Parts: sequence; structure tokens; C-alpha cells
Amino acid sequence: MAEHIVELAADAAFIELTEPKSFLYKAFRQILRNKQAILGFAVLLVLVLSAVFAEQIAPYDPYKTNYSNVKQPPSAEHFIGTDELGRDGFSRLIYGARISLMVGIIVSGISTTIGVALGAIAGYFGGIADMIIMRVVDLMMAFPFLVLAIALVAVFGPSLLNMMLALIVVYWIWFARVVRGMVLTLRETEFIVGAKAAGASDISIIFRHILPNVFPVVIVQGSFSVAEAILIAATLSYLGLGAQPPTAEWGSMLSNAKELMRILPVLSIAPGVAIMITVLAINFIGDALRDALDPTLRQ
Repeated sequence: MAEHIVELAADAAFIELTEPKSFLYKAFRQILRNKQAILGFAVLLVLVLSAVFAEQIAPYDPYKTNYSNVKQPPSAEHFIGTDELGRDGFSRLIYGARISLMVGIIVSGISTTIGVALGAIAGYFGGIADMIIMRVVDLMMAFPFLVLAIALVAVFGPSLLNMMLALIVVYWIWFARVVRGMVLTLRETEFIVGAKAAGASDISIIFRHILPNVFPVVIVQGSFSVAEAILIAATLSYLGLGAQPPTAEWGSMLSNAKELMRILPVLSIAPGVAIMITVLAINFIGDALRDALDPTLRQ
């Protein structure tokens, strides 16, 4: 996970965004020239619209059972068939996009906010705050993050909310560790020393000078963490530790459909392909953001 951050951190930490509008404009133009990024944005737009307007798009209620229509093969009425309870697979697939995107965005957003805040505090102020925060980070990094997430969900109980909390606890440490390292470097640079000499407050220096330099790395890693959160959430739900029945979620749909793999393989293939396409689209966007925001790669 950390390799995406390392690629940017060494160079981005030394560049002050004295012309943020020009910087963002050039980055935006470079993204528009990236065909994979355009494809990723197009796919993500379709997924977002499907999630937002799921009630209007889905042909059936994804939670309504129909025992007279159980285990039906794909047809004009049911595009990918029906499950063991007679629920429409296509409708559940559409509603699953809402859950998966919600998990990815919320987990990434909250963990990024926590990690950046704690990393900036540890790196800028140092001392006892730095020691406490980084010892917690070191302790948590001693465990494989998937094993740690499984352990946390097992302790608090399997549910969608507990799964999201577990992922937030796991993910913030990566942001805190890298932001702290960048801040340690930035606080010794001439423009930070000059700002201190001019009488700028610590809060002003952090928000006006340090965080804008951290932003390119954070936004890139944040995009990758959305894809990773969706993938790990699907894994936990498949194991029965995430979204619980009857919630329409791609990982739980895979788990439920494994018993029907021989007679209705499409019920397993469809959510698996949906996860793959979503993660791939977000990674395309993340790669484009990395290329556009990395000062060594910008044209």
C-alpha cells in the first residue's frame, strides 16, 4: 500500500505551491490527455449515477423475496437471474454499488483526515505528541492490515458499521506515517523558517504552507485507498464479517452465490466483475493523478 506514497513523497515534499491555480490547471490538462483516466472517470460516473438513482434504475425491489421464482436463469425479466430466495440479481447488483462506493469513500475520507491531522501534529510539534502517535503507528504496523481488520471486526461483531470502523483504524496509520515524514522535512525549509521569523502562528504555517505541499501525495494515496477499501470490504463481507443479510453488497452476494456456482455461475461472476471494474477504474484515476501531481512526471 505504501509504495504509491513513496513514489511521490521524496519530490513533492520540497515544492512549495506558490501558484496553486497554475499547478492545478496543468495537472487537470494532463489528466484530460490520459485515456485511461478518462475511461476510469466514465466508469466511475456510471457507477455513481447507478448508486444515486438505484431506486429508479433497478427493475425490482432487491430485498423482496419471491419463492415462486427461485433460482431462475438469466432472462429478459431477470438479466442475471434470481437467487435462492427469488430476489432479482441485477437489482441487488445495482444496490450493491451504493454500499461499496459508500464504504470506499467514507473509509478513505475519514482515515485520510485522521492520518493527515495526526501526522502533521507529530511532525510539526514533535516531542511527546510525536512519540505517542508514532509508537501507536509502529504497534499497528506490526500486524498484517487484513488480519488486524478481521480481528477488530471479530471483537466488535460482524456488521457493516463495525467493518468500516475497523478499516478506518487500519488505514489512517499509512497517512500519518508519511505525512509526518514530509512535515519533518518541510518544517526545516527556508520558506517555513521565514514564515516563523515573520511571526506567523503554528496553525497558519500548517494550513497555509505545509498542508498545500502535502496535498498532492495525500490526494493520490486517498484515491488508491478508496479502491483498496472497496476490495477489502468485499473480502470481509464474503467472509461474513461485513455487510449482513439481507444487505445487497457485492462481497456478500459472492458469498451467497457460491452454493449456486454450478447451476447459476452468473450470480457469482457478476458481482466479481463489478468489484474488478470498480477497483480498476479507481486505480486508473489514481495513476493519472499520480502522473499529474508528481513534479518529476509533469510535462
